Amino acid sequence: MLQLASKDPLSDHVSEDGGDYGVWTDYHIPEDRTAWHPLVRRFYDYWVSVAPPGCLPGRQHIAPEEIPALWSRLWMLDVYRDPLRYRYRLCGTEMVRSLGHEVTGHWLDEAHPQLVANAQSRDRFRFIVEQAQATWRRGPPLWNRDPEHRTIETCIAPLAADGHAVDKILGISVMFDSQGRPI
Repeated sequence: MLQLASKDPLSDHVSEDGGDYGVWTDYHIPEDRTAWHPLVRRFYDYWVSVAPPGCLPGRQHIAPEEIPALWSRLWMLDVYRDPLRYRYRLCGTEMVRSLGHEVTGHWLDEAHPQLVANAQSRDRFRFIVEQAQATWRRGPPLWNRDPEHRTIETCIAPLAADGHAVDKILGISVMFDSQGRPI
């Protein structure tokens, strides 16, 4: 079952063009995040805590030494525009294990060809970049992964060196087996 949530305290940004982001249109992070996996909740809380007042945090605000428990499940994408495209800047060891190969330095659409065919994934990344908001999702993996990884929980957040224009995306993913146990 796919779960999405609503109400992001960092952003009151509204699409100027009423943009259509599929299931992500009008999405917001929920205020109650108690059902989230603790690592995912910690990631989001950390992202919120390092944001300068009224701005998005940038890569310069992320201090890896403050979040060592998250490292293996983190991944970061550089955002390129014209056309909008993403390249892996880093991919934690648990993510590499789940994907079955190293993707650091690869274009997202080449590392995961399913992205091109999956509107939910494409719309999610575009929403994060254009609306400058974090997203959370728990459900079946949308890309090829280890077959034992039956469910995935992700929180993906925008980063902006200048506090406004999204230039990187930082995410965490926790995988679960068929019994719902974190892997």
